[in-house]
Amino acid sequence: MASKLFNLMLILSLLSLVMGHENVELKQYPLVVSTWPFIEAVRAAWRAVDGGSSAVDSVVEGCSTCEELRCDGTVGPGGSPDENGETTMDALVMDGVTMEVGAVAAMRYVKDGIKAARLVMQHTEHTLLVGEKASEFAISMGLPGPTNLSSSESIEKWTKWKNSSCQPNFRKNVLPANNCGPYRPNNYLDLSDETCPDTYQNKISRLPQVGLHSHDTISMAVIDKTGHIAVGTSTNGATFKVPGRVGDGPIAGSSAYAVDEVGACCATGDGDVMMRFLPCYQVVESMRLGMEPKLAAKDAIARITKKFPDFVGAVVALSKMGEHAGASHGWTFKYSVRSPAMKDVEVFTVLP
Repeated sequence: MASKLFNLMLILSLLSLVMGHENVELKQYPLVVSTWPFIEAVRAAWRAVDGGSSAVDSVVEGCSTCEELRCDGTVGPGGSPDENGETTMDALVMDGVTMEVGAVAAMRYVKDGIKAARLVMQHTEHTLLVGEKASEFAISMGLPGPTNLSSSESIEKWTKWKNSSCQPNFRKNVLPANNCGPYRPNNYLDLSDETCPDTYQNKISRLPQVGLHSHDTISMAVIDKTGHIAVGTSTNGATFKVPGRVGDGPIAGSSAYAVDEVGACCATGDGDVMMRFLPCYQVVESMRLGMEPKLAAKDAIARITKKFPDFVGAVVALSKMGEHAGASHGWTFKYSVRSPAMKDVEVFTVLP
């Protein structure tokens, strides 16, 4: 009898230790990480996930809040006019459990980018819808629209740009080189010649630079109470972009990526360059192979800067265990975090 009692107590003791270990692990969750000090967006996501919402729903709540607040003028309606003065929306949501992705790009007339992206994921077999057809889909699924996405601020910004001969812009190898369009190819550019004509050299020096308020994305990752991961992004793209341009915001693996058993990544910066390297896919796969988040983030940025030394951008790596780290190049980058150990959102600074 004494032996049976001892064995029972031993089993209960071991069970207690195991359960205690489980509790320690769970204290890391939920967790919210976002590019930039978009504090209200992180708070909104935290309220949702801390209240029991899924990672997907929580990341949508956070990014949607940023759209409503028009974070930095680079998220949501009313910012970043293109060459025609129009604001359009790019957004993405990814479920790290199922690897499902929903995204919209160059979406006109609908202000709820991240919600439209979730509708694509939930109600189609597709990954990405674009342009007016994305707008038609979103409205047909119940989102409000059509809506004019421009604002008095975006129109004023566009007017000043037009009055400055449409400089700077994203055109290259075109004529006129230093004025508004219509544009045509620069027929005087001889690619076989090692020297560049003066018009081309001048154009290179006038290419727009990515800045804190130029074309930044909210890219957010959430780990919910069950340990599942999702990511989401939203942006109105690059200011004075060529109409129809799509950056890295709605591209899975570039602006964001999540794999439930590994971790997640968020990115922001020069999306035209970043989408050529899929840095967030690289970060997550590096962590899968055992690289810690800090090294994975630095490695992804280094792969870009090796080819584009003037590149400006940043990534945040988040492991399944809740460890996070950032890496940047060309600017001082900040990202926001909310965890159970924090009383409120905390902002981390990453030097280039």
